[in-house]
Amino acid sequence: MSDIEKKIDEILTRGVAEVIDKENIKKRLLGGERLRVKYGADPTRPDLHLGHSVGMRKLKVLQELGHHIIFIIGDYTSLIGDPSEKSKARPMMTEEEIEVNAKTYFDQVGKILDVNKVEIKKNSEWFSKMTMADVIKLESKFTIARTLERDDFDKRLKAGTDIGNHEILYPMMQAYDSFILNIDLEVEGNDQKFNCHAGRELQGKMGKPKQDILLVPLLIGLDGKEKMSKSLDNYIGITEEPNSMFGKVMSIPDTSIANYFELCTDVPMDEIKEMEMDIKTEKKNPRDLKIKLAEEIVKIYHRKKEAQKAKDYFVDTFSKKETPENIPEVKVSKDNIKLTEFLVFSGNADSLSDARRKIEQGGVEINNKKETDWQRVLNKKDNGSTLKIGKYGFVKIKF
Repeated sequence: MSDIEKKIDEILTRGVAEVIDKENIKKRLLGGERLRVKYGADPTRPDLHLGHSVGMRKLKVLQELGHHIIFIIGDYTSLIGDPSEKSKARPMMTEEEIEVNAKTYFDQVGKILDVNKVEIKKNSEWFSKMTMADVIKLESKFTIARTLERDDFDKRLKAGTDIGNHEILYPMMQAYDSFILNIDLEVEGNDQKFNCHAGRELQGKMGKPKQDILLVPLLIGLDGKEKMSKSLDNYIGITEEPNSMFGKVMSIPDTSIANYFELCTDVPMDEIKEMEMDIKTEKKNPRDLKIKLAEEIVKIYHRKKEAQKAKDYFVDTFSKKETPENIPEVKVSKDNIKLTEFLVFSGNADSLSDARRKIEQGGVEINNKKETDWQRVLNKKDNGSTLKIGKYGFVKIKF
């Protein structure tokens, strides 16, 4: 088997939930076609996490093989909210919220893909120009019966939970993205199977070749139970600072080690299978394998030097239970700052609401004393104070 055949085989087998139509896409990949590959993300939150990276890492390999990657920012689909795996309708977002979140996506995508070779589209480019007549014509290609077959809608109907008319539009809109962009292959998480199938059906009904589909598993979060999600606070952001990223990886349950290696790193599968056996036979300490995993993940997003620093920081701080020697210092140019604002400013919270939650839940200490007053204001009396945020974040404030 040639190197290219091995790479294509890995694309279609490693970290894959399902491929539709596997034989067709394999034939096209081996045949040397330059495929138009689609990946979409709704900017419902400002940050991407490792769960998002699973599909994007597939795009990276396809990009390296010369295929054309189209990354869709679903600014119009975000107005509805994807109903996949939801027990109730998502709150509708404003255009302003969507725009703010979308702006952060471009830099983050560059952590994985060569953005200079990625075609980035917003689906508002076509949906904002559609008339009611266009929507009616498009909706005629779908049936209510077929739409209600999807598991999440079926469960909500049986539970007596409302389904908004706007939610039924979502699969059609995702399908139209594929139709208008002439997509050959759609890469998504396996919760998107219904929506991806809608794309195949629409392309076929409109006389175009049907896209193939590559579905990846949903990455389990830090709790080892639910899928990785910011709303569940069980995530690792791909732009998190190295020490926090390293520490979070170390907190995953032992049962998730092999899964994270497979979905989030480039470590060869034969090595991963050997690690699985070593854990089962207790030949190796899972903690040592997690250190290797954390190094690999931090290296991907922050380079090797930073990964080594994060490892040293973790060992000194949590294994030896010492306060780190080189705590990063954050300078504040004004005379005072709200604690919530400082957590965001220092990179230890994603938003003011996230900072408030961390404080109220007892996750913030100032000079080894827990601080639960989210309205606390830091001033020059706090100059040089050490803040500990969560288990892994340390920072000094300098006025």
